[in-house]
Amino acid sequence: MNWKIDNTHSEITFKVKHMMISTVTGHFENFDATINTNDESFDNASFELNAKIDSINTKNKDRDTHLKSEDFFNSEKFPEMKFVSKSFDGQQLIGDLTIKDVTKTVKLDVDLNGIAVDPYGQTKAGFEISGEINRKEFNLTWNAVTEAGSIVVSDKVKLVIDAQFIKQA
Repeated sequence: MNWKIDNTHSEITFKVKHMMISTVTGHFENFDATINTNDESFDNASFELNAKIDSINTKNKDRDTHLKSEDFFNSEKFPEMKFVSKSFDGQQLIGDLTIKDVTKTVKLDVDLNGIAVDPYGQTKAGFEISGEINRKEFNLTWNAVTEAGSIVVSDKVKLVIDAQFIKQA
């Protein structure tokens, strides 16, 4: 069975501490994802996700431009972030996350919210996927220090993916 992400009802979000006192939230606006599974239990399903770095949106144009620059994602040279699963046991998704030229295995927690048929007869499955990465492991190393000695951007980045998938005929 093949499932394709319903972009209208899905979002890829990241959260990172700023100056260690507040949290900045960002989204990838342009993404694609698929699931291939034997049945609707999703046991041992394989997940793939791609997000376009140029579509990053933190509601601040200057910050978005900085994130796309060589200081962070270098979107010109590395236009996509990619995730390919290795295993899924129903609660934990393990796979390779590629950001820039670095691929690392990450573990993500998964809640399958359920399966439902929409008013148009389409079968949909909803997921909440979350995890945490260390951005420096992916060569996202830019940082600065305030006058008081606080780090401007935390190394820890929380990933939250709320996704609805449509079963393909």
